[in-house]
Amino acid sequence: MNNILPLIGRKEALFSEDISKHEEELSNIVSSSRFLVLGGAGSIGQAVTKEIFKRKPAKLHVVDISENNMVELVRDVRSSFGYIDGDFQTFALDIGSVEYDAFIKADGQYDYVLNLSALKHVRSEKDPFTLMRMIDVNVFNTDKTIQQSIDCGAKKYFCVSTDKAANPVNMMGASKRIMEMFLMRKSESIAISTARFANVAFSDGSLLHGFNQRIQKQQPIVAPSDIKRYFVTPQESGELCLMSCVFGENRDIFFPKLSEALHLITFADIAVKYLQDRGYEPFLCTTEDEARELVKTLPAQGKWPCLFTESDTTGEKDFEEFFTDNETLDMERFENLGIIKNDAIFEQTLLAEFEEAITQMKTNKSWTKDEIVSLFFKMLPDFGHKETGKYLDGKM
Repeated sequence: MNNILPLIGRKEALFSEDISKHEEELSNIVSSSRFLVLGGAGSIGQAVTKEIFKRKPAKLHVVDISENNMVELVRDVRSSFGYIDGDFQTFALDIGSVEYDAFIKADGQYDYVLNLSALKHVRSEKDPFTLMRMIDVNVFNTDKTIQQSIDCGAKKYFCVSTDKAANPVNMMGASKRIMEMFLMRKSESIAISTARFANVAFSDGSLLHGFNQRIQKQQPIVAPSDIKRYFVTPQESGELCLMSCVFGENRDIFFPKLSEALHLITFADIAVKYLQDRGYEPFLCTTEDEARELVKTLPAQGKWPCLFTESDTTGEKDFEEFFTDNETLDMERFENLGIIKNDAIFEQTLLAEFEEAITQMKTNKSWTKDEIVSLFFKMLPDFGHKETGKYLDGKM
């Protein structure tokens, strides 16, 4: 974590004080409890799994669709923490599948269920088919696994939302905001908490993770010059999830307290720090072709070609926020964790119409992006989506 913090503009870990203050209670609860982690082999999922494992749970089952990532998770856990007396197992399953349903039917006995599975990329809205899968994963798989948790008698369900759900401008953020609406409905039957995240530095598929790949593959570094983001480290993401899961009250949404002056940073600024940390001087290029050509020679001179441009793609928000003006906040309970407090407010008719409309599209095996966007506007009248016709996949 210490190597990451300077790159994201910080000197100290964010949640150390809160973790230290509540460690005894947290460890006592974890060590006597049974956990199911869904999407546990992704970047946040692995971080959460390690936070649980090192506190020696009575039972920890981890499910993820990625067999390869699961193998690495087990290697990581064994190498870092060794073994526990509790029941630790991993399962390479798709939580939308009948095999997963059979897995739950065969056991299903957990105190805490944490769902970290998601389609998280803004670029997922570039085509109607990936967009529909995003709805399935982010909304309907969540709703399904909550119901299974209710049926099996779990005491608590946690899932990840996103900062992009606050005043959403892209379909990913809007899907998570709609997911939060479905959570409110289920919260009448089980205690549910969630978390709105900052970007997790160097998480799989992130731009910062891409920096590592570009260096490894001897390719230019590309980043937007005008997009500012908050960042947390992988370990902080795991701590945030576990704190929300264990200490969150029903319908609480946790978020990291971050000050704009200290912690808001552009991707281009991080790219410069990243290259300098690796001994390279950034060399600013004006075109993709120039950058691709210069990467063949500049690294040997201690320089690395970079292309920093203004963002013009669909769904990009030039600033970040974790809550809206009309949400009720508790900023006193924790030092560096804020909490959005919610009542069980939802429109059953609206949720049912959304389910029916999506089900009909899938039954017909035919839908367009425009149809889905229109449905999202019906669910979220203040949705700030703007279509530019340009997507991240169309850029280097």
